[in-house]
Amino acid sequence: MDAELLRRLAPFWGKSNAGGRPNLLVQHLLDAAAVGELIWDRYLAPAARDRLDACCGGRGRQLFVVLCALHDVGKATPAFQDKVTALAAAVQAHGLRWRSLPKDAKQWHHTLAGGVIVRDALRAAGWSVDQVDWVVPMVTGHHGMVPKRGRYQTPVRHGHGQGPEWRRAQQELVNAVSCEVGVDLAGLEPTSTPSRAMQLALSGAVIMADWIASDSNRFPGIDRLDQVSMDVARARARDAWQRLELHGGWRDRSLLAPPGFFEKRFRRREVRPVQASAVELASTMPGPGLMFIEAPMGEGKTEAALAAAEVLASRFGADGVFVGMPTQATSDAMFSRVVDWAQSLDAAVPVGLLHGKRRFNQRWREMREARFSDVDDDEYGCEDVFGVVTGRSHAGQRTAVPAEWFLGPKRGLLMPITIGTIDQLLHAATRTRHVMLRHLGLAGRVVVLDEVHAYDVYMMQFLTEALRWLGDAGVPVVLLSATLPPAMRRQLAEAYLQGVVREPDVAVPVSVVGDGGYPAVRWVAAADGRVQSGGCSAEPWRDSVGVAVEVLDEGPREGPEKLVAMVAEALADGGCLLVVRNTVRRARQTFQALRQAFAGDGTTTVLLHARLMMGERVDRTERVLDLLGAPDRKQAPARPPQMIVVATQLAEQSFDVDADLLISDLAPIDLLLQRIGRLHRHVRPADARPCRVASPRVVVAGMSSVGGGVPVFPRGSEHVYGRYALLRAAHLVREASAGGGWSVPAQVPELVQRGYDAGESLPTDWQADVDAALAQWQCSDAIRRDNAKKFILAGAGELHCTDLAGLHDRATRDLDDDDAVSAVVRDGADSIEVVVLRRRGDLKYTLDGRCLGPADTMISDPDVAEAVARSTVRLPASLSEDARLELAPLSEAGGDPWLRRIRVLELDDGNSAIVGRHRLSYDLELGLVDEPAP
Repeated sequence: MDAELLRRLAPFWGKSNAGGRPNLLVQHLLDAAAVGELIWDRYLAPAARDRLDACCGGRGRQLFVVLCALHDVGKATPAFQDKVTALAAAVQAHGLRWRSLPKDAKQWHHTLAGGVIVRDALRAAGWSVDQVDWVVPMVTGHHGMVPKRGRYQTPVRHGHGQGPEWRRAQQELVNAVSCEVGVDLAGLEPTSTPSRAMQLALSGAVIMADWIASDSNRFPGIDRLDQVSMDVARARARDAWQRLELHGGWRDRSLLAPPGFFEKRFRRREVRPVQASAVELASTMPGPGLMFIEAPMGEGKTEAALAAAEVLASRFGADGVFVGMPTQATSDAMFSRVVDWAQSLDAAVPVGLLHGKRRFNQRWREMREARFSDVDDDEYGCEDVFGVVTGRSHAGQRTAVPAEWFLGPKRGLLMPITIGTIDQLLHAATRTRHVMLRHLGLAGRVVVLDEVHAYDVYMMQFLTEALRWLGDAGVPVVLLSATLPPAMRRQLAEAYLQGVVREPDVAVPVSVVGDGGYPAVRWVAAADGRVQSGGCSAEPWRDSVGVAVEVLDEGPREGPEKLVAMVAEALADGGCLLVVRNTVRRARQTFQALRQAFAGDGTTTVLLHARLMMGERVDRTERVLDLLGAPDRKQAPARPPQMIVVATQLAEQSFDVDADLLISDLAPIDLLLQRIGRLHRHVRPADARPCRVASPRVVVAGMSSVGGGVPVFPRGSEHVYGRYALLRAAHLVREASAGGGWSVPAQVPELVQRGYDAGESLPTDWQADVDAALAQWQCSDAIRRDNAKKFILAGAGELHCTDLAGLHDRATRDLDDDDAVSAVVRDGADSIEVVVLRRRGDLKYTLDGRCLGPADTMISDPDVAEAVARSTVRLPASLSEDARLELAPLSEAGGDPWLRRIRVLELDDGNSAIVGRHRLSYDLELGLVDEPAP
């Protein structure tokens, strides 16, 4: 850099204290540019680079690097330089003066100032207004919020700097750093405007570069002119990248989809028909698109999706995947499967687990133990600062654990291969601070979403918004479901296509919406300027079987006596029963009655629901999976001769148990069919099941229709699902119980379609009730859609926009933990977790007797820390406000940010506590019990 020019820029400081001394602004800008070069070369996926190159005549790298270099030029203003008196004096001594700044001038933020400076510089370089308009938000939004254009149209004079000296200094700064990184601004103007999704990902990449370059441990301050240069910045960046151990996705595309890769990836020679169809269609899609894989439970959808993702990645330049699951439990179950697949593909590519309880996943902990000795906070403060996980990587051992940097706040989706809850993707559809980091993580990936039927109308608003952005970004998406209503398939396909064509009105091909057989694979994409689609049905891997359907008439206020009597007869010769209730109260009541009825005869009884302490729920789930899982489950004990599992909806998703008999509360037909997927799930010898339960049979409870009239349901079931969906399902159940039952899976598409088809005729004497229930359902859905719109990132109405200006103009939230994310994307499910403890004198103890130590000291014993974390339970949402007011945080949490946030439910000697007007107690077998306070 020219010495005289450097001397004129020398007074500007960028960091007041970077490792004990200031860092000159010009050096920080060059540091960020050098990090940007590494992000482009070593992190960004080929698809992302290609898309930016296509808009810049092959100069995408130069444009990105100069954006990183210019992100903080707004600090060259009085409003910023005035923040530190001693450093401000040095600036003024160089002739850049300002008067005492008024309040409005002090509030002139450097992001806005940077937007003005870059805008003027690009206009002076001859750029068109359209190209300037989309580039400027890369600067104004680098603190995570993109303001509207009016915020920086007219700079605040005193805060921005008055007079020709300031304008010249700001212009010289832009020209100097541009020249130093080898860029001629006049010749760099893009030839076209990238999609908004690409712009958002690019904005995230600028933030990533800034965050890395702002780490004073890796980029200590440089305040001497003779040390400032791009060469120094590159050396610092390379050292930081190596020390941070950052890693992008796979780079060798020849690794993907090799011949015979099903056997190589999944150790399975037999390729099931739906898997072969998924791979074949992925190989012929004309461009990135949306694929639906619909098949029965146990058909191999997960392997089909990963295989299809591998083919799509190979063809369209992706270098990683995000696999989204409905819950933390299903994410845990999926994690090991994806790790095994990824390691067979490229063991060097990091694989991350992304949810607030990942510290309890055994596979994750084993990987961390082999990889790291120091563990810092993860995205939700859930890492092991207590030293439960320790150890250095073993010599010669290849592990696939993400770098520590990726486990920091808001960075989880930046991991190249990630498994997590669907909330992480839905968060990318919210108008929240730093949302662009999530879009950076999704750009150049393949997104796989399982159990997509599980999302209600509120969550669907975020899912469809996410699909619009993914379509706009050219990200291939694979959606999995055993039972997907056609209307939902249409809605999802329409949203993705809206993003691709950037128009709200788009026709979804009939081949995607209509009956395509079952199992079926369908796809939709836009290529060569038109929407294209395709698909095929596949032969089922297993033949359909007849499932007898019976109705157990239970009045809404009846106890479980009828069910107990029926079970006693059905299990007279033994067998394994699964009972699914729609509410915790009904599950608990049923469990108590069955346990009493079968006491002393050797029957194993287990209760599973969401109001158990986390550790107990994990242990019970693993026990049930061991006893009732697949016959080839590793180290599984023998299947018990007689066992009863009573569960809530936890048994609906990714719950690989094989029941001889199923009793289920009535639920919407697609969810009821999901539950039936646990019935005779695995092939066993002919004599393995007792004769009374040798044939598949589902008994539908939780409904009553005395005299054949309109059914009535328990209040809890109606609260969860709505009366309209239950009436439609009840009609199909009554029809099946009076006939020959159902053929599963052959009839699944037909049943799901009938269950959601408003044209399906119901009994005439139900009509008044159906009409009223439909009106109530439509009103409720409309309210929930409107509630979701408050947080939606943009919506279909902004598809015409060409840049990001004003993206965060409306109310914006900063979601920094799992509870906050769930509260936004799961219909305000503002329930909170507490840790259940018991006090004895001045000390607190876990329920299994472990002492936390004095209140003024942190928990230091790893076993105690583990026991505390296992003692968490989620309160009913109705108690959240009272809990926040009345329950104190855990004072012994020490340095663990997750435990610092959690509140304590402190039980008295009677094993209970009062919260608001409720008495809460914890029963070691029944879980958290909520009763009115006396």
